[in-house]
Amino acid sequence: MRIVILAGGVGGAKLVLGATRAFASADVTVIVNTGDDFRHLGLHVSPDVDTMIYTLSGKSNRELGWGREGETWQFMAALRSLGGEDWFALGDSDLALHVWRTMRLSRGDTLGAITGDVARAWGIAATILPMSDDPVATHVHTVDGILEFQRYFVERRCEPVATGIAFDGADQARPAPGVVAAIESADAILIAPSNPLLSIDPILAVAPIRAALAAARAPRIAVSPIIGGKAVKGPTAKLLADLVRRADNATIAAHYAGLIDGLLVDTADSDEAVGLPTASTATLMVSDDDKARVARAAIAFARATGRR
Repeated sequence: MRIVILAGGVGGAKLVLGATRAFASADVTVIVNTGDDFRHLGLHVSPDVDTMIYTLSGKSNRELGWGREGETWQFMAALRSLGGEDWFALGDSDLALHVWRTMRLSRGDTLGAITGDVARAWGIAATILPMSDDPVATHVHTVDGILEFQRYFVERRCEPVATGIAFDGADQARPAPGVVAAIESADAILIAPSNPLLSIDPILAVAPIRAALAAARAPRIAVSPIIGGKAVKGPTAKLLADLVRRADNATIAAHYAGLIDGLLVDTADSDEAVGLPTASTATLMVSDDDKARVARAAIAFARATGRR
């Protein structure tokens, strides 16, 4: 069964890991947000791609959900002693991936090719595709001005009130090789419980990807990031409050209108009417068993739609 998952970082990586545990890893393709990508200290950093790589290769810090297990921070300590910017932490082991990627990009290699090479080197059987090899930059419009995503998310900790979001470069960006073909040939398509506004919308802002998802024959299921009427992650709740005013499953369903056939919700929210078919399971993913269970529930729901 060919499974395609649209995903951001931590929450998306949990669902993708669950899918690789519940189904054949080689049948799983993940299309990852790259709107978070930025250059820091001269290096090209791809936070969501890296979280996916570290998670699926077993190298991630399981407590934090991002970064590498057993990381050390001598580089950051030395940088700090020089008065360098230390608001975005780069671990000593993590640096290797950023340096390697930046060097390869400078030689003309694409982000997708580099990501594929890293995945193969680290024994990842699933296919990891960046949404685009072209630059797309998420900018958050706030009462304090326009902020690059990482400045808003990490440096400012999402504190400024958001008034809008833009995805610079999305109008010109092309899907990375394999992205549209994966959607068109999928047997089931999932949207991970990643932040809809910051992690999934950048992917959908690339017009051919949105069009392919809208026209897909496979059943399309979104896993809601709402549990018990609240967003699990603070940034999702805050942005929905700032920009949409409501953080509930009906808002999530409306946000993906025309792109999904159903919404998988938490059991605590199973009675909520959202305007399209729903199924429920306990969607909080803590253990690997949780992640596999949610993936199985999403695929079972996809099969039950009767599409394709």
